Amino acid sequence: MIQVLLCGCNGKMGKIIRELIAERNDLSIVAGVDQILEEDQQKFPVFQSIADVNVKCDVIIDFSHHSLVPVLLDYVERTKIPAVICTTGIDQPLIKRMTQVSKTVPILRSGNMSLGINLLLDLVKRAASVLGEAFDIEIIEKHHNRKVDAPSGTAYMLAEAANQAFGNKKTFIYGREGKDAKRQKEEIGIHAIRGGTIVGEHAVIFAGTDEVIEIHHRAASRKVFGAGAIKAALFLVNQKPGLYTMKDVL
Repeated sequence: MIQVLLCGCNGKMGKIIRELIAERNDLSIVAGVDQILEEDQQKFPVFQSIADVNVKCDVIIDFSHHSLVPVLLDYVERTKIPAVICTTGIDQPLIKRMTQVSKTVPILRSGNMSLGINLLLDLVKRAASVLGEAFDIEIIEKHHNRKVDAPSGTAYMLAEAANQAFGNKKTFIYGREGKDAKRQKEEIGIHAIRGGTIVGEHAVIFAGTDEVIEIHHRAASRKVFGAGAIKAALFLVNQKPGLYTMKDVL
């Protein structure tokens, strides 16, 4: 039985992870971390800071907030417990720190845990390689009105996947406005929409002369992210130190 420490256990994704793991017999949640404590008694102890956790576990699943990831990485570095980091909004300095910690402990990071999205990344990279400079690339992402970061981590992943086909020479443009906003050839446009209860939609548009190719993914439920995170945790516990992605899991 693999013992899981769940960060963000009382958030929306944390509750989904709890439900999914409760249906399994190969994992169990032995402790949780969340700044908000619920009144009803949990089946496992909940700590307000990961620094206070004193429960033995085999792997960490993190669906918390990017501001809490530095403390998480300190804990991972000290305890050498593998961590699946699903939190979005992580900047480059934090990725650098994550890379450093991964030299001594396995870490898996992904801006989107959906297996479908991670397949989409490969399709986008292949399409960009085949279509080349003859097609303009635009990315549109849609999420619920409570999402705090924009563009989404997944939109960045898709843009970076396409950019790899061009030797990372493209520049990212976030929305357009004004009277001098003509599209430049080196651009990859990224556009964020926020509204209602949209779980997550991503479209990559390849617009050429007289034809348009669109690759689209829609998540109907947050459970797809939870299932991916669990699959990643099962994968990570048997790995050597290093920084992994969902591509490695697939």
